[in-house]
Amino acid sequence: MLPLGFASTKSDMLVKYLEISEPTYISIAGTRLLGPMMVMNNHGILVSSVASDEEINIIRKGSKLKVERLESKYTAIGNLIAANDHGAIISPLCSDVLEQVHNVLDVPVSSISVCGFVQTGSMVVTTNKGAVIHPSASEEEIKSISEILNVNVEPVTINGGIPYPASGIIANSKSIIVGNLTTGPELIMLSRAFKI
Repeated sequence: MLPLGFASTKSDMLVKYLEISEPTYISIAGTRLLGPMMVMNNHGILVSSVASDEEINIIRKGSKLKVERLESKYTAIGNLIAANDHGAIISPLCSDVLEQVHNVLDVPVSSISVCGFVQTGSMVVTTNKGAVIHPSASEEEIKSISEILNVNVEPVTINGGIPYPASGIIANSKSIIVGNLTTGPELIMLSRAFKI
């Protein structure tokens, strides 16, 4: 999924690096902010409650997956939920939608905060091969999230010390793309964490 108006030269690079067939160009609520407005795995996609019917139809057609609006008053759901094909972790703010997340993404779901933050989706980035978490996460949080997502979880920073992984990583099980300020040591940690 790429935002409408995304440069074709950048699209071509993302398609190549992530080894995907063809992107779907969309907006969510008329914005280009896709990551904070959606959560997906290979089973389904949850989008913000402010997504239009037309946008949902485009996503459904492009992905061929089950797509639903998350029945929550919170709109930046990508900042609240992290998921792969093994499990999902959601913010305590969203504990009332555990069943819907389970039904759409078809994985076990647990509510958890990270480092005292309720923006769980901002603190964790996961694929089916590995996950990264805010560097101040406790050993107990790392162990719990590793068990829920069924992958190894490693604390990292990105973009030269930024502790919020979701702010600068695009990842799938084949590759990761990070911001250009990400340092060599950070790249080594990310490669190890995602087994890339």
